[in-house]
Order: sequence, then C-alpha cells, then structure tokens
Amino acid sequence: MVLSATENVAMKELLPGLNTLELPRMYRVRQRFDPTHIEDVDEAVRAELSRPQINDILRGARTVALAVGSRGIANIRDIVAATVAALRGQDVDVFITPAMGSHGGATAEGQVDVLHHLGVTEASVGAPIRSSMNVVEIGAVTSSHGNRVPVCMDEIAYREADLVVPISRIKPHTGFKGSVESGICKMITIGLGKHVGCAALHREGMNVFDHLIPTAGKMVLETGRIGFSLAIVENGYEQTAMIEALTPAASMKREGELLQIAGERMARLLMERIDVLVVERFGKNISGVGMDANVTGRGELGGALPGYAGPDIKRIVVLGLTDKTYGNAHGIGLADVITDRVFEQINRGATWTNTLTAGSLGCGRIPIGLPDERQAIMAAASCVFGVKATEAHIVRIWNTLCLTDIAVSQSMVDAVGKTPGCEVIGEWNGTWSQSQ
Repeated sequence: MVLSATENVAMKELLPGLNTLELPRMYRVRQRFDPTHIEDVDEAVRAELSRPQINDILRGARTVALAVGSRGIANIRDIVAATVAALRGQDVDVFITPAMGSHGGATAEGQVDVLHHLGVTEASVGAPIRSSMNVVEIGAVTSSHGNRVPVCMDEIAYREADLVVPISRIKPHTGFKGSVESGICKMITIGLGKHVGCAALHREGMNVFDHLIPTAGKMVLETGRIGFSLAIVENGYEQTAMIEALTPAASMKREGELLQIAGERMARLLMERIDVLVVERFGKNISGVGMDANVTGRGELGGALPGYAGPDIKRIVVLGLTDKTYGNAHGIGLADVITDRVFEQINRGATWTNTLTAGSLGCGRIPIGLPDERQAIMAAASCVFGVKATEAHIVRIWNTLCLTDIAVSQSMVDAVGKTPGCEVIGEWNGTWSQSQ
C-alpha cells in the first residue's frame, strides 16, 4: 500500500519527543502605537479632490481611470467610492482598472476577482471595472545592468481614459530600500504595467529597484497620462492616517516624504527576542510576500531585510492563508514551517506565476508541512538552537498588519511586561478580536 505524504507524517514521530510537547500557556499583550487617524475618509477624499490644483488638472477631462491594486488597504472600498463620487461631481466619467502586475493569476478575470475580494465592485463603488492584461509600451529605461527595459501601461487605461488616477498606499517595501518603495511609482510601473511590464522590471532584479523604479516612474509621470495620485498612509492600528492628492510635479518628492512618515507609524513587534513567530493568517492582501518583511525581518530576496531594526526572529510558522489571497502564497518560502491546512490552501498556479514574475524564487518554495498547529509550532520551537522547546519565546499574531493585540508564551511574560509600549493583559483564550 502506498501512503500519501500526510498519512506518512501522521503515522510517525518526525522528531524525538515531539508527540509529548504541548503548546505553552499564552498571554495576551497589547502593543501601543501612534493612534493618529482620519475619522471621516469620505470627507478627506472630497477635501483633497476639491483643491484648486486638482480642479485645474481635471478641467477638460471627460474620463478618468482609477487604478486600484491588490493590497488590503484600510477603507479601500470607501476611499474608491468617495473618489468616484467626487469625480462624478465634477462631470467626469470614471471606471476602475486593476493595477496589480501579475496578481490574480495574471488574467483579466482573476484581477477582477481580487478586487471583488477586497470589496471593490461596481455596485460598491459606483463605477464599472474594466480589466485587461494588454499593455501599451510607452518607452524604455536603461537599467544599471545596461539593459533596455520596456515601460508599459494598461491598454484600456492608456487609450480610453483622458487621465489615470492611481490610489496607492505608501509604505516600506519588503525587498528593497530606496527614495521611494511601495507606493505610487511602484503602482504606475509594476501595477499598471500588468504581467508584461511587471516581468520586464523584475527581470533586472529587485536589488536595482532603488534606481529602476523611480526612473521608470518618472517616465510614466512625464507622459501626462497620470492626472494625479491619491496617496494613503496608515498607522500601526491599520487605520487611515493620511490621504493626499499628489500632482505629477510633486509626486516623487512627496512620496519619499510620506514613505518616511509611513515607516515611523507602521506597526512592529516591540520585544527584543522572539524564538518562534506564529502567523495565523498570511496573504497578498496583507503584504506582497504574505507577511510584511518589515515585521519579520526576512527580505523578499532572502536573508535579512536591509535596514531592519526589529527583533531577531529565529523561526516562523504560518497556520493559514487569508480568503482574500485567493490561494496566492507568494512569500510562503520565507516561513520555516506550515500546517497541512496551508499546504492544501495554496494555489500553485497563482503562486508560481507571481513568484516567477517577481524572480524571487525562494518565495515560492513550500516549507515543511505538519498535520496541526501544535506539531508545527513545537517543531519550530525544537529547532531553535541552544533553547529548550519548553522555554522558547513564542509570539502569536493574527497577521503582520494587526499587531495591537498579540499573544506571548509564559516564558516571555516578565520581559514583555518591562518592554516600553507593551502591556500584559491576562491569559490568552485562543481567539482574536473581531477588529482583526
């Protein structure tokens, strides 16, 4: 009889003593961050779009394509809907175009599905979604390797709209550091470049993105096709902290300034030592690599993320994928251990399309899979060198965006209680709040 991999794992003890190891008692910890946020995002959008500079840009425009990406941005449906309403109030017709590179399995239908999973539908935002993977080559830049790299834009947005308006969250990137990282420049080059443009840029390597992305972004801005951009910054509580409409002339400089603000306000793990980080939910709507490298310290290209200043996390365990990732587990290779549940949730086609397009091959590797969370977590704890599994410092989080309420093992309680910005609330009951 031939047994499946799962059946073989279930029938034997993979590590001496693993079957006797129990999960430690966990305690709920509250981390505190800057709580500044916008109370009324509709009003904030209206205020930005009513500025004289923006009115001047829109004067004479009949049709605008709103470029919306694949990230799970806080209040994204409401922000898009408010933008549609404000533009319609200025007698401008509006449609939505997906700006997400190769995501959604690199198909027009798949990218519409991604938007629907984020709550962005024609009914919810008041504008139709027009999706295509066809592109127009608008020019080319020369990479630091000396190669000619085409710069592309979604064909429907380029040919059928007078102006394109990207809606983008500004934040530190998971694989490179530069004057601009995740934000407007990346969206208008990689996102609007669709599969073809995205792949062309990634073929040069993320290690040159600090120069390549702003150079390509400047070319797109100079075409005159980008009317303005709506830039969003979030705080550590996954709330909308800032919304700004940036003109093309101000875009590059202001995006860099907003990147610094976003880096200061983003959530992080405040403790000094973590032996095992347990991530309950992983997905593209959380981060481009499923779990934010600015939280885990593991860069998209492997090794430590440049500039990372958080705790040295020895092992990472992932327990499940988000519904909104649609099976795309690009970045799962940055984890050490997963559960069988994660393995079964992975859509290998969607994942490997994303991974091959990005060129970050390690992100598409599948880690060791174990039958349940107890075995996954305690196996990881057993593989922290020089530390007894029963004494390992274990932290559980819902995802890398939601870091206000976390859980820590009993072994960490005393140290965490003395950590600035952390408060031990009491024993964790194994559930997460509805807000997460």
